[in-house]
Amino acid sequence: MRYNCIMNEPQIDIEKLDIEQRLRLIERLWDSLSGDLQAFPLTAGQEAELDRRLDEMEAEDAEGIPWEEVMKRIRARLG
Repeated sequence: MRYNCIMNEPQIDIEKLDIEQRLRLIERLWDSLSGDLQAFPLTAGQEAELDRRLDEMEAEDAEGIPWEEVMKRIRARLG
């Protein structure tokens, strides 16, 4: 992936990236944001909704889907 720096901001021509490259870019962006959870405090409503969903999941004894499987499914739909 090639970056051109203008005013210290990387410039990417997203339209020229293929789907796999776009997904990797999204992953890198998400990883860069998720490292500082304090920067994104939850509202009371968001926290209540997350608690509700967790309670529901625990009550149903539901299992989550591993991230790798989620990405595999997304790539299969797009590819």
